[in-house]
Amino acid sequence: MRLERDGVLLSWAVPKGMPTDPTKKRLAIRVEDHALSHLDYEDPTPVDDEGTVRVRIWDQGTYEAKTFSEDGIVVVLHGERLDGSYAIFQTGDGNWLIHRMVSQP
Repeated sequence: MRLERDGVLLSWAVPKGMPTDPTKKRLAIRVEDHALSHLDYEDPTPVDDEGTVRVRIWDQGTYEAKTFSEDGIVVVLHGERLDGSYAIFQTGDGNWLIHRMVSQP
């Protein structure tokens, strides 16, 4: 997952895919920030024994930031496949989780 913020792509690897069920949380591994030139970057190399992972663009669109801090972000995604509110937050042990938020009427 890449979110453009102040000219930089903040990035997370979401190995099990984006959650669609609001009762489930998924691991979101914070990875290094990238330049905007990485916006369309994909690496089709398969996963190997050394932990290298495939990078692919699964969805594209825009987002609205509701909150943006060092330890948590709430965004509304407007993608081709995903549309809804998501929270990405850092846990006490330094990991990150992502979950789909329940839509408010």
